Amino acid sequence: MNDLVGESVTPEGVADGAGRRRFGFVAGLVAFVALSVAPLDLTGPQQALAAILALVVVFWVTEAIPVPATALLALALCSFLAVAPAAEVFSAFASPTIFLFIGSFILARAMSVHGLDRRFALRVLAIRGIAGSTYGTIVAFGAVAALMSAFISNTATTAMLLPIGLGIVGIYGGLIGRSDAKGGPDEHARGTANLSTALMLMIAYSASVGGLLTPIGSPPNLLGRGFLETQTGVTVPFLEWSFIAAPIVAVMFVALCAILIGLNRPEARSIPGASAYIEAERAGLGRFSAGERNTLLAFLAAVTLWILPGVVGIVAGEESAAYDVVRGRLDEGVVALIAASLLFVLPLDRGLRRFTMTWRQAVAIDWGTIVLFGGGIALGSLLSSTGLAGLIGDALAGSLGGAAPFTLTLIAVIAAILISEAASNTASVGIVVP
Repeated sequence: MNDLVGESVTPEGVADGAGRRRFGFVAGLVAFVALSVAPLDLTGPQQALAAILALVVVFWVTEAIPVPATALLALALCSFLAVAPAAEVFSAFASPTIFLFIGSFILARAMSVHGLDRRFALRVLAIRGIAGSTYGTIVAFGAVAALMSAFISNTATTAMLLPIGLGIVGIYGGLIGRSDAKGGPDEHARGTANLSTALMLMIAYSASVGGLLTPIGSPPNLLGRGFLETQTGVTVPFLEWSFIAAPIVAVMFVALCAILIGLNRPEARSIPGASAYIEAERAGLGRFSAGERNTLLAFLAAVTLWILPGVVGIVAGEESAAYDVVRGRLDEGVVALIAASLLFVLPLDRGLRRFTMTWRQAVAIDWGTIVLFGGGIALGSLLSSTGLAGLIGDALAGSLGGAAPFTLTLIAVIAAILISEAASNTASVGIVVP
């Protein structure tokens, strides 16, 4: 699922969205009823689940009702229509993956509350030779977005970096305007158009690319890994995931830099004044606060414990008793909760009993995403347990006539991209660069 930065609020956008939602609501109900009464060669639970899935897909794509609410409705219908007992349907929310979501979201929230994410970004951009170069700035913004989105949400990463990028573009535009006394507004816009486009797109795309680097980088990573473990018994540890993903992310990032800079070649090679802007922003952050220090400690504790089983496996071997013990005790969901709990223990002011995070701050995490993916895990499990997944797979295999594994994988990837984009397009990101 792609992260959404914001919804269009123009009157036309609101009207279009309302029409799409009304159509989706009716279409979803029609699909649900049609599949419920159609004479299909399915068992009762299988046919009910197929009807529910049709309703869910249409509602998700058109956002007929809020996406997390659709997930809740689907679970309720699965129980009501006897697809499975309620205890089985809702057992997905006891999955360690859900608690990994919760813990990592609280850690990311603490980074945002105390400004640790912004300090990190500005520190990287302050490296000598980066801020003063247009090419260096574009690549650095992309690298920062990719690295940060490996641990916090793509939305939070993008939302944090965009104002900094816009500040850089604003300074550059001002310098262009002053250096060209004959240039009017059109000349000013033309002087920053390529840099603005490349920089904004680099931030957004790099956040998506970097989200692949770790299991917690993007919710679909955890969802896919959870299904792999449930259906095949194969577990991919945190460190092993990163080792597998790193070359893919690196190739994608290099290709992204080449394409964006090639298509939007900046109007100038250097940005006089950009370094001063970055330094001024860093100076405005002040000294390293207790909240930032405590958040960093909790984050490092989480990362250390996440990669520890992989390190033990490399050193002692995956067949060793030490590896079995460490892997069994340090479930990644457990580690996330331990690290998140540290935020409520590490003090900001012991005398006033002020701690790094308050519960009011913690509950501001994206519970909708947690509900959505809990619903997704539940529906996936029911597809398997009812046998509907096998029937769908057999039907697709028959229609494709024994296609090669590469062809099947390509079709699955394209379908995932199309469905994801259709869902994400229910909201639009509007960025206007002056």
